[in-house]
Amino acid sequence: MSTSSPKAQREQVDILVVGGGIAGLTAAAAFGASGFKTLIVDPQRPVTVSDADNTDLRSTAFLRPARDLFEKIGIWDDLAPYATPLEGLRIVDTLVENGQPQVRSERQFEGRETADAPFGWNFLNWRMREALVQILPKISNTTARFGVGFKSILTRTGSAIVTLTDGSTVNAKLVIAADGRHSAVRDACGIGASITRYGQKSLAFTAFHDAPHGNVSTEIYRDGGPFTMVPLADINGRHASAIVWMNKGPKANALLTLEAKDFNAQMTDRAAGLLGQMELASQRGIFPIVTQVADRLSAQRVAIVAEAAHVLPPIGAQGLNTSLNDIAELLTLCEDAPDRLGDDVMLNTYAQARHRDIKARAKVVDLFNRVVRSDAPLLQSVRLLGLKTVHDIKPLRLGVMRAGLGPL
Repeated sequence: MSTSSPKAQREQVDILVVGGGIAGLTAAAAFGASGFKTLIVDPQRPVTVSDADNTDLRSTAFLRPARDLFEKIGIWDDLAPYATPLEGLRIVDTLVENGQPQVRSERQFEGRETADAPFGWNFLNWRMREALVQILPKISNTTARFGVGFKSILTRTGSAIVTLTDGSTVNAKLVIAADGRHSAVRDACGIGASITRYGQKSLAFTAFHDAPHGNVSTEIYRDGGPFTMVPLADINGRHASAIVWMNKGPKANALLTLEAKDFNAQMTDRAAGLLGQMELASQRGIFPIVTQVADRLSAQRVAIVAEAAHVLPPIGAQGLNTSLNDIAELLTLCEDAPDRLGDDVMLNTYAQARHRDIKARAKVVDLFNRVVRSDAPLLQSVRLLGLKTVHDIKPLRLGVMRAGLGPL
């Protein structure tokens, strides 16, 4: 990888990736490793430390198809040291009775029931960015311009001319819009997006806990939304997990500023004491919960991917894994027909394949979120019955697990 300065002469590339998040960095690595001349730009430099004001404190459980993509690119061995394997998923249904959390039922789904491998591997997002930024220089055909963003685009039959914020221009056969839910590239292409708001927010942080997690991710259902504990490696000899705590907006806002001692007590209560006493181990981040789907996933010479294409509630590790499915689909199409890179037929094929999967996945996650967050007795009964049914009927259990792991 090289880092270039603006040139008076227009730069010629095969692929221009706009957006330097995890999806964009992965896309740049993937296309560069496949032999395409690739440039990635982002107005911000990736945050690769744990304690900056804008550090992404979330974690991502990358599922098997994501691991397969990393292996195809040739970067899994570099990423694996930062990963915590997820051998199982424990679902716990709870209610509050007499002021105390009560477990009504729990079921555990085993990753090795569907393959000789874990369900996935958990990474802290800031650590994943750090690893990808370190990996990019090892990949030929890639150039990065961090601190430089997208300004405008003019498309023609054979290429797109993109003007960047430093005044330079780039001629690309294919522009990949990986610039997030407020995508400037998507907007410039005249593509809208439908959005569903739930009045929920998610807290994301790291926590210590007394009991070991056993490499099992635990989702605890109660009104307001799931409380999810995703395994991490021990930190300074203490058991640790990445936490995603969904709540109604006002409750989440209150928790964000709660004194640590009181926060720890409420966190331990919300976790039903399943991992013993819990203690905050990082800053707290807060994120709005929405479902957002782009109206279209392509325009002339442009592919819309990742959060520019879809935003999903943080349930079942569907968000970033769905983003990497976008990249894998697009990469396969480009590798199969490099002479037609970025043409209308290729992009229409990409859009049709991914839109079908994204819409289906968004509907399922939307329905699931509405059920698990509800405090209505009827829906709580449906939640309990659904958990038992899905787990206890083996063909249904295996089908649900396989659907969650990869494209529908």
